[in-house]
Amino acid sequence: MRFAGSLIAIIALLASMPVDALQDPTKPPGTEAPAIRSQPARSLSLDSIVYGRDRKVAVIEGEALREGQGANGIRVTKIHQDRVEVLDRGDPRVLYLDKLPQVRGTQ
Repeated sequence: MRFAGSLIAIIALLASMPVDALQDPTKPPGTEAPAIRSQPARSLSLDSIVYGRDRKVAVIEGEALREGQGANGIRVTKIHQDRVEVLDRGDPRVLYLDKLPQVRGTQ
């Protein structure tokens, strides 16, 4: 019974320690994995959208792509009338058309 109490105390102590404190003693120093840095989202231009009942095409960075197609690390997942959902190197993003300036008519 005394052994079980000691074992529980040791388990509780190990569970309360930070993960960094539990290192492999057989691992040579200086072999830690480098920190993974996420890349900032790159600038992508949605040039145009053709949206019809039978045809949906998005022009991204000059490439005409349909749903499911990809190029240069971009895969189109869904085309809407005003936006396009893509996977950019595996990360989901939504691209919007740039608003065009309003042109005022002259008389």
